[in-house]
Amino acid sequence: MKNRLLLIPILILFASCANGTKDFDASGVFEAKEIIVSSEVNGKILSLNIEEGQELEQGQEYGLIDTLQLYLKRQQLLYSIEAIGGRAIDVNTQIASLKEQISKMKVEKQRIETLLKKNAANQKQLDDINSNISVAEKQLLAQVSSFEKGNKSISSEESSFRVQVLQINDQLEKCKIKSPIKGRVLLKYSEQGEILGVGRPIFKISDVDNMILRIYITSSQLTQVKLDQEIKVFADFGKERKEYKGKISWISSKAEFTPKSIQVKDDRDNLVYAVKVMVKNDGYLKIGMYGDVKL
Repeated sequence: MKNRLLLIPILILFASCANGTKDFDASGVFEAKEIIVSSEVNGKILSLNIEEGQELEQGQEYGLIDTLQLYLKRQQLLYSIEAIGGRAIDVNTQIASLKEQISKMKVEKQRIETLLKKNAANQKQLDDINSNISVAEKQLLAQVSSFEKGNKSISSEESSFRVQVLQINDQLEKCKIKSPIKGRVLLKYSEQGEILGVGRPIFKISDVDNMILRIYITSSQLTQVKLDQEIKVFADFGKERKEYKGKISWISSKAEFTPKSIQVKDDRDNLVYAVKVMVKNDGYLKIGMYGDVKL
Protein backbone atom coordinates (compact mmCIF):
# COMPACT_ATOMS: atom_id res chain seq x y z
CA MET A 1 0.00 0.00 0.00
CA LYS A 2 2.83 2.35 0.94
CA ASN A 3 4.61 1.69 -2.37
CA ARG A 4 1.43 2.46 -4.29
CA LEU A 5 1.14 5.85 -2.60
CA LEU A 6 4.71 6.72 -3.60
CA LEU A 7 3.95 5.92 -7.24
CA ILE A 8 1.07 8.41 -7.46
CA PRO A 9 3.14 11.69 -7.72
CA ILE A 10 5.54 10.00 -10.14
CA LEU A 11 2.66 8.97 -12.40
CA ILE A 12 1.24 12.49 -12.25
CA LEU A 13 4.63 13.93 -13.28
CA PHE A 14 4.90 11.58 -16.26
CA ALA A 15 1.35 12.37 -17.28
CA SER A 16 2.12 16.08 -17.15
CA CYS A 17 5.21 15.67 -19.32
CA ALA A 18 3.29 13.52 -21.75
CA ASN A 19 0.72 16.26 -22.21
CA GLY A 20 3.53 18.75 -23.02
CA THR A 21 2.38 21.22 -20.36
CA LYS A 22 4.79 23.93 -19.21
CA ASP A 23 4.56 26.68 -16.63
CA PHE A 24 5.25 29.35 -19.30
CA ASP A 25 3.77 30.37 -22.64
CA ALA A 26 6.99 31.27 -24.44
CA SER A 27 10.70 31.59 -23.80
CA GLY A 28 13.67 33.39 -25.24
CA VAL A 29 17.01 35.03 -24.62
CA PHE A 30 17.70 38.49 -23.23
CA GLU A 31 19.56 40.87 -25.52
CA ALA A 32 20.22 44.61 -25.63
CA LYS A 33 20.86 47.31 -28.18
CA GLU A 34 24.59 47.21 -28.92
CA ILE A 35 26.61 49.85 -30.76
CA ILE A 36 30.22 49.60 -31.89
CA VAL A 37 31.77 53.07 -31.76
CA SER A 38 34.40 53.40 -34.50
CA SER A 39 36.83 56.14 -35.47
CA GLU A 40 35.61 58.60 -38.09
CA VAL A 41 39.07 60.12 -38.64
CA ASN A 42 42.69 59.04 -38.98
CA GLY A 43 45.07 59.77 -36.13
CA LYS A 44 46.59 58.85 -32.78
CA ILE A 45 44.46 58.44 -29.67
CA LEU A 46 45.65 61.17 -27.29
CA SER A 47 43.30 60.16 -24.48
CA LEU A 48 40.73 57.42 -23.85
CA ASN A 49 39.09 57.38 -20.44
CA ILE A 50 36.88 54.30 -20.63
CA GLU A 51 37.10 50.78 -19.26
CA GLU A 52 35.03 47.65 -19.82
CA GLY A 53 32.03 47.64 -17.53
CA GLN A 54 32.06 51.42 -17.16
CA GLU A 55 28.73 53.23 -17.49
CA LEU A 56 28.77 56.10 -19.99
CA GLU A 57 26.44 59.04 -20.50
CA GLN A 58 25.02 59.92 -23.90
CA GLY A 59 26.96 62.67 -25.70
CA GLN A 60 29.68 62.81 -23.05
CA GLU A 61 33.29 63.06 -24.29
CA TYR A 62 35.57 60.24 -23.10
CA GLY A 63 38.58 60.56 -25.37
CA LEU A 64 40.34 62.54 -28.09
CA ILE A 65 42.10 61.73 -31.36
CA ASP A 66 45.03 63.97 -32.40
CA THR A 67 43.71 67.23 -33.92
CA LEU A 68 46.94 69.22 -34.47
CA GLN A 69 47.10 68.98 -38.27
CA LEU A 70 43.42 69.78 -38.62
CA TYR A 71 43.79 72.76 -36.30
CA LEU A 72 46.74 74.14 -38.28
CA LYS A 73 44.88 73.72 -41.56
CA ARG A 74 41.89 75.59 -40.13
CA GLN A 75 44.13 78.46 -38.97
CA GLN A 76 45.63 78.71 -42.45
CA LEU A 77 42.15 78.95 -43.96
CA LEU A 78 41.10 81.61 -41.45
CA TYR A 79 44.16 83.71 -42.36
CA SER A 80 43.29 83.31 -46.05
CA ILE A 81 39.73 84.46 -45.40
CA GLU A 82 41.04 87.52 -43.58
CA ALA A 83 43.39 88.35 -46.47
CA ILE A 84 40.64 87.94 -49.05
CA GLY A 85 38.39 90.26 -47.09
CA GLY A 86 41.01 93.00 -47.47
CA ARG A 87 40.87 92.66 -51.27
CA ALA A 88 37.18 93.48 -51.45
CA ILE A 89 36.43 96.78 -53.21
CA ASP A 90 34.16 99.46 -51.77
CA VAL A 91 32.24 100.25 -54.94
CA ASN A 92 30.66 103.48 -53.68
CA THR A 93 34.04 104.89 -52.67
CA GLN A 94 35.63 103.98 -56.00
CA ILE A 95 32.92 105.58 -58.13
CA ALA A 96 32.29 108.62 -55.92
CA SER A 97 34.66 110.86 -57.92
CA LEU A 98 33.14 109.97 -61.29
CA LYS A 99 29.60 110.44 -59.97
CA GLU A 100 30.56 113.88 -58.72
CA GLN A 101 31.92 114.77 -62.19
CA ILE A 102 28.69 113.63 -63.81
CA SER A 103 26.66 115.66 -61.34
CA LYS A 104 28.69 118.81 -62.13
CA MET A 105 28.30 118.21 -65.88
CA LYS A 106 24.54 117.97 -65.49
CA VAL A 107 24.52 121.29 -63.64
CA GLU A 108 26.58 122.76 -66.50
CA LYS A 109 24.10 121.32 -69.01
CA GLN A 110 21.23 123.11 -67.25
CA ARG A 111 23.21 126.37 -67.36
CA ILE A 112 23.89 125.98 -71.10
CA GLU A 113 20.22 125.19 -71.80
CA THR A 114 19.23 128.36 -69.97
CA LEU A 115 21.77 130.42 -71.91
CA LEU A 116 20.66 128.82 -75.19
CA LYS A 117 17.12 130.06 -74.63
CA LYS A 118 18.55 133.57 -74.24
CA ASN A 119 20.73 133.10 -77.35
CA ALA A 120 23.77 133.43 -75.07
CA ALA A 121 25.05 129.93 -75.98
CA ASN A 122 25.06 127.77 -79.10
CA GLN A 123 23.84 124.26 -79.90
CA LYS A 124 27.37 122.89 -80.17
CA GLN A 125 28.00 123.66 -76.51
CA LEU A 126 24.88 121.72 -75.54
CA ASP A 127 25.80 118.80 -77.80
CA ASP A 128 29.30 118.67 -76.34
CA ILE A 129 28.09 118.59 -72.74
CA ASN A 130 25.52 115.90 -73.58
CA SER A 131 28.26 113.82 -75.21
CA ASN A 132 30.52 114.24 -72.20
CA ILE A 133 27.72 113.18 -69.83
CA SER A 134 26.95 110.10 -71.95
CA VAL A 135 30.60 109.03 -72.01
CA ALA A 136 30.95 109.53 -68.25
CA GLU A 137 27.78 107.56 -67.49
CA LYS A 138 29.03 104.66 -69.63
CA GLN A 139 32.34 104.77 -67.78
CA LEU A 140 30.42 104.70 -64.50
CA LEU A 141 28.43 101.62 -65.53
CA ALA A 142 31.60 99.89 -66.71
CA GLN A 143 33.39 100.62 -63.44
CA VAL A 144 30.45 99.40 -61.32
CA SER A 145 30.22 96.21 -63.38
CA SER A 146 33.97 95.60 -63.10
CA PHE A 147 34.07 96.22 -59.36
CA GLU A 148 31.02 94.05 -58.70
CA LYS A 149 32.46 91.25 -60.81
CA GLY A 150 35.71 91.43 -58.85
CA ASN A 151 33.85 91.43 -55.54
CA LYS A 152 31.75 88.47 -56.66
CA SER A 153 34.90 86.50 -57.46
CA ILE A 154 36.37 87.42 -54.07
CA SER A 155 33.11 86.46 -52.34
CA SER A 156 33.06 83.08 -54.10
CA GLU A 157 36.65 82.40 -53.08
CA GLU A 158 35.88 83.40 -49.49
CA SER A 159 32.76 81.18 -49.44
CA SER A 160 34.85 78.25 -50.65
CA PHE A 161 37.31 78.77 -47.79
CA ARG A 162 34.48 79.08 -45.26
CA VAL A 163 33.00 75.77 -46.45
CA GLN A 164 36.42 74.17 -45.95
CA VAL A 165 36.51 75.60 -42.42
CA LEU A 166 33.11 74.04 -41.72
CA GLN A 167 34.39 70.70 -43.03
CA ILE A 168 37.43 70.88 -40.75
CA ASN A 169 35.23 71.87 -37.79
CA ASP A 170 33.18 68.75 -38.48
CA GLN A 171 36.35 66.62 -38.56
CA LEU A 172 37.57 68.24 -35.33
CA GLU A 173 34.27 67.36 -33.69
CA LYS A 174 34.64 63.77 -34.91
CA CYS A 175 38.04 63.62 -33.19
CA LYS A 176 36.16 63.69 -29.89
CA ILE A 177 35.37 60.16 -28.70
CA LYS A 178 31.81 60.30 -27.38
CA SER A 179 29.19 57.81 -26.30
CA PRO A 180 26.19 57.71 -28.67
CA ILE A 181 23.89 56.33 -25.96
CA LYS A 182 23.62 55.97 -22.21
CA GLY A 183 24.90 52.50 -21.49
CA ARG A 184 27.67 50.22 -20.32
CA VAL A 185 30.94 49.42 -22.11
CA LEU A 186 30.96 45.76 -23.15
CA LEU A 187 34.30 45.65 -25.00
CA LYS A 188 37.23 48.02 -25.45
CA TYR A 189 39.06 47.55 -28.75
CA SER A 190 41.62 50.38 -28.69
CA GLU A 191 44.01 52.01 -26.22
CA GLN A 192 45.58 55.43 -25.74
CA GLY A 193 48.55 55.97 -28.06
CA GLU A 194 47.30 53.67 -30.83
CA ILE A 195 47.04 54.95 -34.41
CA LEU A 196 43.52 54.69 -35.75
CA GLY A 197 42.20 54.57 -39.28
CA VAL A 198 38.69 55.48 -40.35
CA GLY A 199 36.32 52.69 -39.33
CA ARG A 200 38.62 51.20 -36.68
CA PRO A 201 36.51 50.05 -33.67
CA ILE A 202 37.17 51.84 -30.38
CA PHE A 203 34.62 50.28 -28.03
CA LYS A 204 31.27 48.52 -27.90
CA ILE A 205 28.48 49.90 -25.72
CA SER A 206 25.10 48.46 -24.81
CA ASP A 207 21.93 49.92 -23.34
CA VAL A 208 21.67 47.38 -20.53
CA ASP A 209 19.09 49.46 -18.65
CA ASN A 210 16.49 48.49 -21.21
CA MET A 211 16.72 44.80 -22.06
CA ILE A 212 14.97 43.02 -24.91
CA LEU A 213 13.64 39.50 -24.45
CA ARG A 214 13.27 37.90 -27.87
CA ILE A 215 10.66 35.17 -27.49
CA TYR A 216 9.05 32.83 -29.99
CA ILE A 217 5.34 32.02 -30.12
CA THR A 218 3.30 29.59 -32.18
CA SER A 219 0.65 30.59 -34.72
CA SER A 220 -2.08 29.62 -32.26
CA GLN A 221 -0.69 32.17 -29.78
CA LEU A 222 -0.72 35.10 -32.21
CA THR A 223 -4.25 36.04 -31.15
CA GLN A 224 -3.02 36.42 -27.57
CA VAL A 225 -0.48 39.14 -28.28
CA LYS A 226 -0.50 42.69 -29.64
CA LEU A 227 1.85 45.66 -29.70
CA ASP A 228 2.28 47.57 -26.40
CA GLN A 229 0.68 44.69 -24.51
CA GLU A 230 2.06 44.26 -20.99
CA ILE A 231 3.02 40.72 -20.01
CA LYS A 232 4.80 38.95 -17.16
CA VAL A 233 8.45 38.05 -17.67
CA PHE A 234 10.37 35.57 -15.53
CA ALA A 235 14.10 34.95 -15.14
CA ASP A 236 15.88 32.31 -13.06
CA PHE A 237 18.78 33.17 -10.77
CA GLY A 238 19.80 29.80 -9.39
CA LYS A 239 17.06 28.78 -6.99
CA GLU A 240 15.43 32.21 -7.14
CA ARG A 241 12.93 33.11 -9.86
CA LYS A 242 12.23 36.82 -10.39
CA GLU A 243 9.24 38.40 -12.08
CA TYR A 244 9.46 41.51 -14.29
CA LYS A 245 7.04 43.68 -16.20
CA GLY A 246 7.43 43.48 -19.95
CA LYS A 247 5.89 45.27 -22.91
CA ILE A 248 5.65 43.87 -26.45
CA SER A 249 7.42 46.25 -28.84
CA TRP A 250 7.58 44.17 -32.04
CA ILE A 251 5.94 41.11 -33.58
CA SER A 252 7.42 39.45 -36.65
CA SER A 253 5.19 39.21 -39.70
CA LYS A 254 6.98 36.08 -40.96
CA ALA A 255 7.19 32.60 -39.48
CA GLU A 256 10.52 30.85 -39.01
CA PHE A 257 11.73 27.46 -37.84
CA THR A 258 12.01 27.15 -34.07
CA PRO A 259 15.60 27.88 -32.90
CA LYS A 260 17.17 24.81 -31.29
CA SER A 261 17.86 26.57 -27.99
CA ILE A 262 14.28 27.80 -27.58
CA GLN A 263 11.30 26.01 -26.03
CA VAL A 264 7.74 26.75 -27.10
CA LYS A 265 4.37 26.01 -25.56
CA ASP A 266 3.62 23.19 -27.96
CA ASP A 267 6.67 21.16 -29.02
CA ARG A 268 4.77 19.89 -32.06
CA ASP A 269 4.92 23.34 -33.68
CA ASN A 270 8.13 23.79 -35.66
CA LEU A 271 7.20 27.18 -37.10
CA VAL A 272 7.16 30.16 -34.77
CA TYR A 273 6.98 33.97 -34.78
CA ALA A 274 9.61 36.13 -33.10
CA VAL A 275 8.42 38.73 -30.60
CA LYS A 276 10.43 41.44 -28.82
CA VAL A 277 9.52 42.23 -25.23
CA MET A 278 11.01 45.35 -23.61
CA VAL A 279 12.03 44.81 -19.98
CA LYS A 280 13.38 47.41 -17.56
CA ASN A 281 16.57 46.02 -16.04
CA ASP A 282 17.00 46.12 -12.27
CA GLY A 283 20.69 45.36 -12.64
CA TYR A 284 20.38 41.58 -12.46
CA LEU A 285 19.44 40.76 -16.04
CA LYS A 286 22.37 39.98 -18.34
CA ILE A 287 22.75 39.62 -22.08
CA GLY A 288 22.35 35.96 -23.07
CA MET A 289 20.22 34.94 -20.07
CA TYR A 290 17.09 32.88 -20.69
CA GLY A 291 13.67 34.27 -19.87
CA ASP A 292 10.08 33.01 -19.90
CA VAL A 293 6.78 34.83 -20.32
CA LYS A 294 3.17 34.32 -19.35
CA LEU A 295 0.73 35.77 -21.86
